[in-house]
Amino acid sequence: MASTQSLKDPKQLHVAMFPWLAFGHILPFLELSKFIAQKGHKVSFLSTTRNIRRLPSSHLSPLVNLVELTLPCVQDLPQNAEATMDVHTDDVHYLKKAFDGLQPGVAQFLEEESPDWIIYDFASFWLPAVATGLGISRAFFLMVNAWFVAFMGSSPEDLINGFDYRTKVEDFMTPPKWVPFPTKICYRKHEANWMVGNVSVNASGVSDAYRSGMTIKGSDCIFIRHCYEFEPQWLTLLEELHHLPVVPVGLMPPETPTNVGDEKDDAWITVKKWLDCQQKGHVVYVALGSEITVSKTELGELALGLELSGLPFFWTLRKTAAGSANSTELPDTFSERTRNRGVVWTSWVPQLQILSHESVGGFLTHCGWGSICEGLTFGHPLIMLPFLVDQGLNARAMVDKQVGIEIPRNEEDGSFTKESVAGSLRSVIVDDEGKIYKANAMELSRVFGNTKLQKKYIDNFTEYLEKKRCVAAVDHI
Repeated sequence: MASTQSLKDPKQLHVAMFPWLAFGHILPFLELSKFIAQKGHKVSFLSTTRNIRRLPSSHLSPLVNLVELTLPCVQDLPQNAEATMDVHTDDVHYLKKAFDGLQPGVAQFLEEESPDWIIYDFASFWLPAVATGLGISRAFFLMVNAWFVAFMGSSPEDLINGFDYRTKVEDFMTPPKWVPFPTKICYRKHEANWMVGNVSVNASGVSDAYRSGMTIKGSDCIFIRHCYEFEPQWLTLLEELHHLPVVPVGLMPPETPTNVGDEKDDAWITVKKWLDCQQKGHVVYVALGSEITVSKTELGELALGLELSGLPFFWTLRKTAAGSANSTELPDTFSERTRNRGVVWTSWVPQLQILSHESVGGFLTHCGWGSICEGLTFGHPLIMLPFLVDQGLNARAMVDKQVGIEIPRNEEDGSFTKESVAGSLRSVIVDDEGKIYKANAMELSRVFGNTKLQKKYIDNFTEYLEKKRCVAAVDHI
């Protein structure tokens, strides 16, 4: 990798991006890269070879350079597993161990290319020290929301040292004592085991809490997918807890490609033809993301609940290399019984185009922050079924905003029934109760889908990059 610094326009920044190996992280990093490149700055996007080759790179700016890194082999990590979607949830710590093996390659790139900024994720706890030694400005980009990070710990030092008064499941079922304002955001019992395990050392040799603490402590600032027009008190709290500038990049509303629907996009032609035949505002769009491993029992209850609701549905159900749910695990004859009013789609799907279609009346989601942002961009009420990490907290926040409801679950084990699925769907889509959810979701779309407002956040973000680049980095040119 030869240095290009001598040829660089002194006004042009070079920003390196290095996300964690999950597509729920990689894709927001890629979107942010596009925004930076649109301002005329050079971007180097670093990830593993297989992940780079899985990216939708056709619409990338020439200023975005995709840099392939070789992921080291690690015992117990399946061959060709380079993202969380390739492994079972319980085996992600092996992926983190392999991820840490990328340090020499990333360090070599930074030393040879001397970018002005390195923007990274929670997992690369070793990277801030490397960048500091090279005089490179450092930023932690949170594609999740502010309340999740505030919930994790009261300071970087406490995360690093494991100092937390919360030691058992029940401790996470109420808001942390360092949150100074009223909130209903907290975990349910069946979700809280994750937080208890967050402070435990795993196969990678460190805990997730340690990773996050070291990453925050070594950063010059925090960039976050959030905005002051939505729950601003959490942004202020983050700054107070971590003593760092917190710069919102906005909610990054998705862009709907204008050329989708032409003869080249067979998937969208097929999907749109089906959607066009459905009653306006009655289709349930179902998508649980690429990271969720749904058990056969959960999959069955969800399917039977969709059937019992009597509503038309479009269900994106993709199999991953980790062996998660696929159509062959659906209840016997389910597909035949629902053929006239439901679609189970097992390959790539144009999610943004589906959400923008007038037949869609609600979004059954796992409550990943990106999915919530997409759903609310189009003003859809949410039917929420959270599983991992921040998703439960996101669901509580959305319920509090009355933009949808959570599917009722057993508090002990998180199980749910077909009746609870069907009842929740009908409450949101067809019952009078759903009118308030639809109205509130449409009201929030004025923030989430306000491209002018969100563009202003991107402008402010890139201006921050330009003004705050490290003096040492400028001298290095």
